[in-house]
Amino acid sequence: MLRRIYDWVMRLAHHPRAAWALFAVSFTESSFFPIPPDAMLIPMVLADRRKAWFYALICTIASILGALLGYWIGHTLYETVGKPIIAFYHLEAAMQGFIDDFNEYGLWIILVKGLTPIPYKLVTIASGVAGFALTPFILASIVTRGFRFFLVAGLLYFFGEPIRDFIERRLTLVTTLFIVLVVGGFVALKYLG
Repeated sequence: MLRRIYDWVMRLAHHPRAAWALFAVSFTESSFFPIPPDAMLIPMVLADRRKAWFYALICTIASILGALLGYWIGHTLYETVGKPIIAFYHLEAAMQGFIDDFNEYGLWIILVKGLTPIPYKLVTIASGVAGFALTPFILASIVTRGFRFFLVAGLLYFFGEPIRDFIERRLTLVTTLFIVLVVGGFVALKYLG
């Protein structure tokens, strides 16, 4: 089953609208969607390494725009939209910890958490709730998200074939590790938040 899904994603990577799908996933992940864009970025770069930088740029731009939506949700719609999103992921305690940390560490929270598997939507919504200054928020998001996506794309660009061979030979292991990272990010946030 994993092989069929992997093959489907690799075929999808060649679809004329694949870049738009990557944009949509990157945008929504920064504000409410649970799946990180890496789930699409990695197979798309492996399918066509010449477009690695283009795909990283798409992820970065879409993620920043989605971060602005997350910030707006936190700043303006927290009671009606933000709280249900946070509750859906069972991150209420982590949210309060983030808001408290923003008062003390501000910019560093965005820079550090944006590179980890911790869901970025929590960072963006918490930034809005805490009333973090918008310009530093945008700049920190550009730095952290751009670094993350360009690092992934760069590693795949330069070491693509060995990585692709490794993934294809050990698909179950790679999928399991990816799921563990995503779930681990949510769990770490919930209990260590």
